[in-house]
Amino acid sequence: MDDALHEGDSGQAPPGAPPAVPELSRLMVGLLKGVLYRDDDERLWASLTRLQTRVREQAAVLLLDLVLDEAEGYAFLKSRPDPDESEAAPRLPRLVARRPLSYPVSLMLALLRKRMAEFDAGGGDTRLVLSRDEIAELLRVFLPDGTNEARLVDQVDATIGKVVELGFLRRLKVAAGTAQDRGQYEVRRILKAFVDAQWLAEFDARLEVYRTALPGADSVSADKAEAGKGVSDV
Repeated sequence: MDDALHEGDSGQAPPGAPPAVPELSRLMVGLLKGVLYRDDDERLWASLTRLQTRVREQAAVLLLDLVLDEAEGYAFLKSRPDPDESEAAPRLPRLVARRPLSYPVSLMLALLRKRMAEFDAGGGDTRLVLSRDEIAELLRVFLPDGTNEARLVDQVDATIGKVVELGFLRRLKVAAGTAQDRGQYEVRRILKAFVDAQWLAEFDARLEVYRTALPGADSVSADKAEAGKGVSDV
């Protein structure tokens, strides 16, 4: 029996119809919705590692590639690169749309990625957890002199919210019986897939561009856009 079928399936299908593969269907639907984490659903993760060849085949039909990092425990689908302009191949619509990031979000992702690299270098726990105050401190040095605390808090909260929506931060629940704090956030390991090693190697130079760009207008300048290259779209 096909190992993709659950034991409870009847295995019967209408004449001429392909056999049902509910496990594979769940995998594809889950991946099309977003990132699959091993810690969130170990059973589904086990299915993915067993059926990854078939998942890749199904994804390829939709011009998607499976990114699977077994060491870090995450998987997601990404669109294949657009054909070169010199090629005659038509440009097809993207199933996984790109979302341009604002300057504050791009900056926060860069700082969180740098913090993760430092955390990993220290060994120990694999989960990087930061408080909202710690995240605010990462951003504080890049804000113009004279920025008041209320404005900093508003900007940090708004940016954190966007990063949570993108799936790079996960807010942790406050333990029962403890006082409500300013929030604890886990930096998801998938951030490493979007801010790569080459970008990180140029991090200090890019941060200097961020610093020099900040005193200007609120709109994103050409320098800011260049500083965010590599994390400007997800």
